[in-house]
Amino acid sequence: MTRLLNSEQVQRYEQDGFLFPIDVLTPAEVTRYRSELQAWEQARGGPIDFPEKSKSYLLFDWADQLVHHPRILDAVEDVIGPDILVYHSTLFLKEAHTPAYVRWHQDSTYFYLDPHLHITAWVALSDATEQAGCMRALPGSHHWGSFEHDDKPEPMNMIRRGQGISDRFDHETGVPMPVMAGQMSLHHTDLVHASGANDSDDRRLGFAISYIPAHLKPTGPVRPSALCVRGKDHGHFLAEQRLKQALSSQALEEHKQALALFRSLQDAGFSSPSKQVAV
Repeated sequence: MTRLLNSEQVQRYEQDGFLFPIDVLTPAEVTRYRSELQAWEQARGGPIDFPEKSKSYLLFDWADQLVHHPRILDAVEDVIGPDILVYHSTLFLKEAHTPAYVRWHQDSTYFYLDPHLHITAWVALSDATEQAGCMRALPGSHHWGSFEHDDKPEPMNMIRRGQGISDRFDHETGVPMPVMAGQMSLHHTDLVHASGANDSDDRRLGFAISYIPAHLKPTGPVRPSALCVRGKDHGHFLAEQRLKQALSSQALEEHKQALALFRSLQDAGFSSPSKQVAV
């Protein structure tokens, strides 16, 4: 028996490689999480960026609460089972009327996990409409195998090294995946997906949480860390500890160490001519 999704939704995910929209947050939760983020940005004097936008759940209460949110975890469990780790997260921010974009790519290219069962919960903290540059996906592309990726870093490319698939798909290809604030989409690690510019009047805030079943194993030269958020940790990753106090010296140090491991894995893969990767 499923916890949140019905059998038809699970079947649709398995067939298409993605599922949306899924209602997960109340309007009050959206307001609280977004307000906490933006209060920190105001105090900082600028929008969130690297390194804080990566593995944010080790730094901020709003992100910790999102990766542990029961409705998000219920939907994820319906797809990947009860033993769940958070492997990574990224806060994708597109300011209003900016050309920021993400090239066509597959997440599995730079996550170094086996088997390919990683799932991303893309949680909207603002409306991610087509005008706002929502994700687009190629239905069924998670069954097509791995595409060759290259790196084209550009200022407006939201994937830092510009990782993507060249000369195969234009921006109008695929199916748009709009989600409103408080909703999320789920997508498979091998799904070919992209997103375009934000032409709306509001910033587009999406928190992408990379969940993996605990039996997965890292395949790269570096043993990365992960956080157990439901069920049992099978011991294949270095164990991260749940956030105790936001932005404390302990939190800052644990975030630094976890992100350094993840970046080392990326750098080791990037140095190989057969594996061009992005962070």
